[in-house]
Amino acid sequence: MDADYVTDLVELYGKAIYGFCYNLTKDKNDADDLYQETFLKGIKLCHKIDKNNNPKGLLISIAIGIWKNNRRKYVWRQKIAPLQEFNEEIYNEYISNDEMSIEDIILSNELRLFIQDAANRLNSKMRIPLYMYYTADMSIKEIASALKIPQGTVKSRLFKARKELKDILELEAGNYERF
Repeated sequence: MDADYVTDLVELYGKAIYGFCYNLTKDKNDADDLYQETFLKGIKLCHKIDKNNNPKGLLISIAIGIWKNNRRKYVWRQKIAPLQEFNEEIYNEYISNDEMSIEDIILSNELRLFIQDAANRLNSKMRIPLYMYYTADMSIKEIASALKIPQGTVKSRLFKARKELKDILELEAGNYERF
């Protein structure tokens, strides 16, 4: 792989991979770091990246590996010296449409946060394929390849994730309407 190929990968899949990194980390700075580490590791593993064999899936699987490793390190550090988080950043990347009114933007942002919060409650086995499918815009075959699981397992996890998400949203919407 040369610099041009890396540039092509960033142009082709950068936005999808960044969105996926953000959904995993839920923090802009952490997403920036994960995105950068993913492409740096991609450069190191350039001999494994094949243009014709799902390069986005390989980059997503690299991001997942780095994220899991960072989480393990974070949990270990928390056991040694716990930290409190003060970062409550609002994610406004999806709202950039100039045609929307301020009210529509606020409602859309609240709905997105509501759904994102519900998705974050899913366990990682369900959440990761869901994010790969919807935010990284990957096919079931690409997800199966990246996670090294059968396509049927991916379909099953997506089905269960959607069902759990629907249940959570219906429960939350029911609780919200009571007030």
